[in-house]
Amino acid sequence: MEVRSEALPRAAASGAVCLLSEDDSHAASLVRRAEGGDPWECFLRGQQYYEEGRYEEALVQFEKSKDTDFQALYQLGVMHYDGLGTDKDPEKGVEYMKKILSSDSPAARHLRFAAAYNLGRAHYEGYGVKHSTEEAERLWLIAADNGNPKASVKAQSTLGMLYSMPDLKDLKKAFFWHSEACGNGSLESQGALGVMYLYGQGVRRNTKASLECLKAAAERGNIYAQGHLVEYYYNRKFFSTAVAIARRTTENDNIEMLATMTDCLPAYVAKGVAIAAFYLARCLHLGRGIEKDEAAAKKYYSKACLLDPDVASDLELKANLGRI
Repeated sequence: MEVRSEALPRAAASGAVCLLSEDDSHAASLVRRAEGGDPWECFLRGQQYYEEGRYEEALVQFEKSKDTDFQALYQLGVMHYDGLGTDKDPEKGVEYMKKILSSDSPAARHLRFAAAYNLGRAHYEGYGVKHSTEEAERLWLIAADNGNPKASVKAQSTLGMLYSMPDLKDLKKAFFWHSEACGNGSLESQGALGVMYLYGQGVRRNTKASLECLKAAAERGNIYAQGHLVEYYYNRKFFSTAVAIARRTTENDNIEMLATMTDCLPAYVAKGVAIAAFYLARCLHLGRGIEKDEAAAKKYYSKACLLDPDVASDLELKANLGRI
């Protein structure tokens, strides 16, 4: 399972966005105060650079205020862990996140859930700290805070994924955490819930609830949900609908870009495109819902294999057995 760092909590970042959107005179004043060493202005300036992708410049500003501003310390932790604007230094990233999580300062309170999530990620990956799935689970449970909408929604969704993995498989727990995360706005979990309802995983099968989740998630850009909608309509012989959704889903196969845009895991974005590509290939191969085109069918079969060989292999077996 792949996991990503949690972005600076919105309550922290929103002030910077608001202040930095004002007129040029304010921006110039901000620069002067940041150059003068004002910690808050250094953070704001750093946050502006960070959001613009100017990571090396952001790093300089955050370094100036890390000793007095937990938000700057948080951003530095993410940047050192992920190698943004500097060489990767996961140990330093872990050190900064631990400082935030263990702090009693009210100024760190809104960052603790996100810091716990990131530390869980470090333990899960064994990067900058000893690998321990058990410790990752413990930290993610802290970060998720029983489904608190003000806690880490990413941790809630990640727990849903974790309890779907073979080592800790508990689909009832997975369903619970995806439900909490979905209720708190997680696009990733909304798509996952749709699949769980569709196949009765951790919950009684409910096609109506499944379609509600899958359609809503697909409309919000969840590629995994789009792929499963293609499969649903194909299996019910609504081939034209399956083709229409599959063509839209396979238009863009830049997995990293799609994952960044939707804040969904790249592996599940790739699975969604692969599912859509395979069923589109099947329709082109058999002339279902679209005119037969063997050359185009081969192209989409190949795309599915490249994006997710396991998905393509499973669907090929079903095709060879006459199930699809």
